[in-house]
Amino acid sequence: MLSNVTYVTLFVADQERALEFYVDRLGFEKRVDNRNVPGAGRFLTVGLRGQDLQLVLWPGSPGQAKQSAGPVPGICTIESTDCIRDFDRLKALGVAFETPEVIKQPWGKMAIAQDPDGNRIALREQARPTG
Repeated sequence: MLSNVTYVTLFVADQERALEFYVDRLGFEKRVDNRNVPGAGRFLTVGLRGQDLQLVLWPGSPGQAKQSAGPVPGICTIESTDCIRDFDRLKALGVAFETPEVIKQPWGKMAIAQDPDGNRIALREQARPTG
């Protein structure tokens, strides 16, 4: 039985630049930094405090999604308790957003950002039940 997702790999042109973005701008913490992986180079991961899921920042070129009628989901989705506040805070820190503002959907709110390599990151806030 499958039980847990442990890693999501993002292909990045510069591991140091990606590390700075995810740690200093988005607030992730560095988890693994193994520079001695035989035949592979550096194995570098980051994750959100209190969560097991880690993003592997691996050398390469990010993939590109096909154009669609609406915003394409990010390769990684980060939950937010206040999407508008986080959007404003991250934009002030220099994070580039594809969406000029937070998009309101029937299920909640979302915004799509990009890391320095063009990997798409979705911020999502679930609508709170009313009643």
